[in-house]
Amino acid sequence: MLKTILPEQTIPQSYYDCRYFILREPLGFPRGAEILADDDQAIHSYFAKGDKVLAVGRAHVIPLGSDGSAADHAGPDATKCPGFSPLSQQDDNRPAIQIRQMGTLTSERRKGLAALVLSNLEGASKKQYGAKFGFLQAREHAIPFYQSQGWEIIDTPYSIEGIGPHRSMMKQL
Repeated sequence: MLKTILPEQTIPQSYYDCRYFILREPLGFPRGAEILADDDQAIHSYFAKGDKVLAVGRAHVIPLGSDGSAADHAGPDATKCPGFSPLSQQDDNRPAIQIRQMGTLTSERRKGLAALVLSNLEGASKKQYGAKFGFLQAREHAIPFYQSQGWEIIDTPYSIEGIGPHRSMMKQL
């Protein structure tokens, strides 16, 4: 079942457990690195089968005056991710959201769950925030998935310390 959590709503521990297991534990991060300071202000979407969360993602508004650069994870050692060049050049791309913390359990990949979560985040962001554009920083192996969902690469390759190679992507919502 696809679920949506709006800002200020309670985020279940099972959501965070899945996010940690998929995105942080394989890289050797400690528990807590899966939680971001502004999670309570974001839209979260996840797909669950019974009590087990299989795929997760979140979206938040990129504030006016911000290019979207932010810490990659919780904690004092977090690497700062680069901003999105289209946001530093003009405000025509506002309101804008950033998709972050997308992941699907390995055993559940290639079943359309990530596409459901992403589409849900895009739709909820348009409704909740009036979002016109979406931005994200994709791990290299996820780029083909995002391209299949209509996202376009907008920069040159870069690496996020402790995470690996990434590309920034954009989509008109």
